[in-house]
Amino acid sequence: MGSTEEHCAFVLLAEFDIDKGAQLTYQFPQPLGTDEGLLANLMLPDGAERQLEDWTIFFLNQTPFNRIAPVLALESHSDASSGTAGADEDGPELLYVLNLVRTKHDKTVRRGAVVKAMAICTRHPFIQIFKPVLLMALDDYFSDPSQECLARLFDAVNAMDISLAPTLTRDEKLVMRVAERKDVFTEKFTAAMNGKRPSQESTLSHSSPAVHPLHPASNYVSNRDTVVMRTTENGSGSSFEDNKTRSRTDSMRSHQSASEASFTLGGSGAWTGDESDVDGDGQQSATIHNPASSHVQSQRGRRSMESNSASSHGMHSGKRDEAVVPAIMDPYSRAPKDTHFFSTSIDYRGHALPIKMPLSTFPEEVGDYSLISLIQTFSIPNTIVSGPQHPHLHTNGILTHPIILLFNALITNKRVIFLGYQRPAGQVSSVVLAACALGSGCGAVLRGFIARAFPYANLTNREEWENIPGYIAGVTNPIFESAGSWDLLCDIGNGRMVVHKDIYSSWPVASQPPLPGSLLTRAGTIKAEVSAGSEEEMGRASSQINAHGARNEHSQAGKADSSDNVFMDDIVSAISYHFGESLVRARFTEYVFRFVRLVGRYEEEYMGSTKIGYPSSSFSVAVDGYSQLGSGIIFPDDVSATKELSVNANRIEGWRRTKMYEYYSSDFQMHVATKPIQGFDIYHQLVRLKTVKNMNDQEVELIMRTLSESVQTYDQVIELLALLPQYLGGLLPVTFGLFHQQEQVRSYTVDLLTVLRAYPIGIQFLQSLNHFHRYAFVRQAHARDAKQYREQSGLLSPPMSNLTSRTPSNRSESSLGGG
Repeated sequence: MGSTEEHCAFVLLAEFDIDKGAQLTYQFPQPLGTDEGLLANLMLPDGAERQLEDWTIFFLNQTPFNRIAPVLALESHSDASSGTAGADEDGPELLYVLNLVRTKHDKTVRRGAVVKAMAICTRHPFIQIFKPVLLMALDDYFSDPSQECLARLFDAVNAMDISLAPTLTRDEKLVMRVAERKDVFTEKFTAAMNGKRPSQESTLSHSSPAVHPLHPASNYVSNRDTVVMRTTENGSGSSFEDNKTRSRTDSMRSHQSASEASFTLGGSGAWTGDESDVDGDGQQSATIHNPASSHVQSQRGRRSMESNSASSHGMHSGKRDEAVVPAIMDPYSRAPKDTHFFSTSIDYRGHALPIKMPLSTFPEEVGDYSLISLIQTFSIPNTIVSGPQHPHLHTNGILTHPIILLFNALITNKRVIFLGYQRPAGQVSSVVLAACALGSGCGAVLRGFIARAFPYANLTNREEWENIPGYIAGVTNPIFESAGSWDLLCDIGNGRMVVHKDIYSSWPVASQPPLPGSLLTRAGTIKAEVSAGSEEEMGRASSQINAHGARNEHSQAGKADSSDNVFMDDIVSAISYHFGESLVRARFTEYVFRFVRLVGRYEEEYMGSTKIGYPSSSFSVAVDGYSQLGSGIIFPDDVSATKELSVNANRIEGWRRTKMYEYYSSDFQMHVATKPIQGFDIYHQLVRLKTVKNMNDQEVELIMRTLSESVQTYDQVIELLALLPQYLGGLLPVTFGLFHQQEQVRSYTVDLLTVLRAYPIGIQFLQSLNHFHRYAFVRQAHARDAKQYREQSGLLSPPMSNLTSRTPSNRSESSLGGG
C-alpha cells in the first residue's frame, strides 16, 4: 500500500447534551449520509457517564440501516469491488469505527460532567494502532473544541507512511503468526528498504502474486484468506508441551581444510548451501555457486546456519540452477526488532507517535481481542449453563464445555448476545470480537462472522439489527435479556450462559439421516465391542433427538473425556501455565480446521461426495504396481470415525445450512485451484508421517518422493512450512525420513531439506531441529556430494580427511548415505 492512500475515511465527534441527548456535532471531511442519531448513540454508549474513559467499536456499511452515502464518493481501492470480510458480497467496503468516549467532571456545568466522544473510521481491521493518536486528539478537542481538531487528526492519520510495509501472502501469514522468532521474513523488510517489492525481487521467486496485508480483497489470497490450516488431525490431545524452538548460535569458526569445512557442524547442525565465505569481520562474498555442482561444493567451505540466519536478508533464487548475488542491507537502515510488526509513526502536533502495525492479521480479526480472556470468562466451574439442551449446541450433552457450546452456537448461526450490565462497553466489544475470532478459527479458516457482529449495540434501531440472521451482539442494557430475541445469552458479569427456553421453536431439529451402508456394518461392530467392555457407553448414544425433535432419555448423557472436553482441558491448562495468546489462537485454528475436514468426510459418507474437502481414501497399490497416495481426514480406526461422525452430525447439519458453509465451499474450490502445491492432499501426507506407526515402506517412499518433487519454488516451500508449525515439532515428521532403512527415502528427504535451506525461512525451520537431526542431514548431504564427486572424477574412494573429520560414531558407508 502506498502512503498516499487513505487510512482514515472519516472523523466523527459526538457530545451529550442535557436537553437533546446524544448529538453528532462534527463529521469530517463530509457528512456520512446515514442516521446521525444512530451514530451519536453508538459513540455515547449507555452508562458512559459512569466511566471516565471507554472504548467502543462498531461497523459501517455492514447492513442496509448503517450503510453510508457520502456526497463525495470515497477514494476507490483495489479491494473495494469485492468487499472485505465484514461487507456483503456485492456491497460496499466495510468501515471499522474505533470510538473513544471520555467523561470529565465539572461542577460548573449541569449534571456536573461533560461527555464527549471522538471516532475514527478506517478500512483497516487492526484498528488498535490508532488508539494513541485518538487519545491525544480528544485531549486536544477538550482544550480547543473546534473542527480543526478533527482536521488535524484526519491529516495526521492519513500521512502515516506504510509504503515500506512488506507484502505477505496467506501462507506467510500462517507461518508468521505462530513463529516465536522475531526475525522471521526479515528479508522482506530488506527488499522493501532497497526499493524492491518483496513479491518480485525478494529472497525468492514467487509463483503466485503476493498480496499486501492491508488489501484483504485485492485477490483470492487475501480476500479468501480463510481456507485451509493445519491441525492435530487425529484428535485433540495435549500438544502444549514445552517444545518451544530455541536456536543456538554457539557455532565456532576455525581454520580447517576445505573438505572438512564443508562438513563441519560447528554446533549449528546444518550448512546453508551458499558458497559465500565468511571472513573474520563477518562480511560475506557475493558469489553463490550452483548447489548442484557438487565438485565445487566439496572444495569450498559452507557457513553455518546461524551465520546465515544472522544475515537472513541474503537473497536466493527460487530456482536451484541459477546463480544469484545476495542483496546486502543498507548499513544506514535498521533491521526491525520484531518482524511481526511494521514500525512507523504518526506525527500529531509535533509528537511522533510510534505505531506497530501487525502484518499477519486476517479480515475476520478486528482489534486487539483476547481469546484467553474469553475462555477465562466462560470456563468451568465459573460458568453455569442453563436452559434446554439442543443438539446443535450440546454436542456432549450436559457435559458440553461452555466455550464449545458458544462455538457451536456461532457456527450454526444462532443469535448470540453478550450482556455486560454496568460493565464498560469496551469490555463487551472486546468479548464480541473474540467470539468472532473463535468461530472463524482466528480468521484463518471460516468467514462471515464480522458481517453479522455488532460489538456494541443499543436500543437505537434495535429492530433492524435483531432481524439480522445469526447476529452476534454486545449490549450493556439488561432489557435485552427479558426481551428474549436471542438463542444464547452470555452474561459477562457472572459468566453464566442461558439457552432460550423456546429454542426448539426457532430451530426445530430434523431427524438424523440414517447411516449409509458402509457405516452400518462398522456401527454394529462398535456396539458389539462396546457392550463387551462398558455398559456406560450404551447409555451415551450419540443420537439425542428423536424424529419429532424431542429430547429422549439419552439427551442428558455426556462423556467427561470426550475429545472436545480433552481439548478444552488442554487449553485451560496451557493458560494456567502462562502460554501466550498466539499459542491459544493457533490451537483454536486447528480445532476449526479439523471440524471442516470432518464435515467433508461426513458429506462423503451421507451424500456420497463433498465439495469442501479432499475425497477420503487410503494409500493403495494397484495390480500394475502403480501407487496412489491417500487423502482426507485421518482417524485411528473405523470405530473412531463412526463415533465422531455420529457425535458431530447435528452441529454439522446446522453449519451446512448457513452462509458460512457457502463461503467456505467457494473458498476451498478457489484454494485448490490456485494453491502452489497441486495434485495431492499434502496435509494428509504430513499427518501420516507424524502419527502413523509401522507405515508401509512403499507409502513412505511415495510420500517423500512426491514432496521432494512438488516442493521446489518459494511459494511451495511456504505452503509446506505453514502446515508444519514449529510449536508442533516443525520439520520433525519430515526429517524422520533421514533415518529410514531405505536409501532412496533418505535421498528424497535430503533433496527436500536442500530445497528448504535455499531460503531464509527454511533455514530458520532447520535451525529449530534438534542437533541429532541436523547432524544427520549434514552428514548425509555431504556423503552424497562426495559420492557424486567421486563418480564425476572417477575416484574410487574419497579423501581420507572426509572420513576421519567429525564423522558420526557409525562410520559405515551406508550410514553416511553413500550406498
